[in-house]
Amino acid sequence: MHTYPDAQAVIRALRPDEPVILNRPHAAARAARFFVEKFPGKSLYAVKANPSPDLLQILWDNGVTHYDVASIAEVRLVRQTLPGATLCFMHPVKAPGAIREAYHQHGVRTFSLDSVEELEKIVDACRDDAGEPASDLRLCIRLRVSSEHAALSLASKFGCDLTEAPLLLQQTRQHCDWLGVCFHVGSQAMSPFAYVQALDRVRAAIADASVVIDMIDVGGGFPSVYPGMEPAPLEDYFKIIHQHFYALPIAYNAELWCEPGRALCAEYSSLVVKVEKRRGDELYINDGAYGALFDAAHVDWKFPVRALEDDLIKPDADFAFYGPTCDDADYMPGPFPLPEDIQAGDYFEIGMIGAYGAAMKTDFNGFGAAERIVVTDEPMASLYDGSRARPAADNVVSLR
Repeated sequence: MHTYPDAQAVIRALRPDEPVILNRPHAAARAARFFVEKFPGKSLYAVKANPSPDLLQILWDNGVTHYDVASIAEVRLVRQTLPGATLCFMHPVKAPGAIREAYHQHGVRTFSLDSVEELEKIVDACRDDAGEPASDLRLCIRLRVSSEHAALSLASKFGCDLTEAPLLLQQTRQHCDWLGVCFHVGSQAMSPFAYVQALDRVRAAIADASVVIDMIDVGGGFPSVYPGMEPAPLEDYFKIIHQHFYALPIAYNAELWCEPGRALCAEYSSLVVKVEKRRGDELYINDGAYGALFDAAHVDWKFPVRALEDDLIKPDADFAFYGPTCDDADYMPGPFPLPEDIQAGDYFEIGMIGAYGAAMKTDFNGFGAAERIVVTDEPMASLYDGSRARPAADNVVSLR
């Protein structure tokens, strides 16, 4: 694969008619090393954020050994790509056949659940040929917590209530060798305090259950940087999680886990698109809601943009985008600031689409093609370039 220095070099060389995904392996490697070296526990990559085999290999090469898989397809993919990886099946509702295959064929031992029904399903699916239950299960109870500090809520679909958790913990303890509690504060958590609130709920559940806990998994939610969403340094998140983890009533050798997805891969990719038509302050482009810009259309996500043409000289104006399909829903309201004189035939780059964007691209209406090219410049924003470090005297976070 040919490597280019940046997006401008790509369009000068190729003048592509289809969108192009630009991958930055060095950015993903840097993010992986950051979590491996600075998070005070074990980091599991949330594969759903971007299941690219190339990305999986980069993360592995830079110290990420555990992977949060949410489907049997992800189990197969990661096992094939990384034979030595530890896979953790963290979707709380799984098909019996998926559990059975994951356990018996792919060596998965860690499963999450949020109900007695799921517990029974896991226990039954993992029995041996003689019908004996597995003795090496590592089970994690998913607790429902608030998503009030997150840009995208994950508080309604999964997780047992605090009133249900103690009994479920007691029942699960009888069927596993190793018991954990996990939660998810929502995607793009903009305050470290989100984890304080969640860990307070964990404390209450454990105290009521009076069982030995071997692991606390604070899940995902670790943010990246987007226009209008600039979080505190990740070290602030790590420090406050560490402090509250050690105050929990858990085993002396209990492990601390996290499941970053967006924070590990957002900076990995950007997207080069071409303007096919301009209508006032609306640009018709060759990718959109059914491609890598799903979030821009459906959850009003703001991505950074920059023009790639040398002859655009006017100040920025705000634009909305239409994607290439025939569907009116293929619309991204923005606003996205680009030079006021941008026209059909011009190219621009959309940054930070490595998380979910590249993974959610479809072939709807025949518009799914996108070449992938490696570039060596820096992503359009970064949490890992040293620019977001706080002065040493600053407080980590205010709790009042």
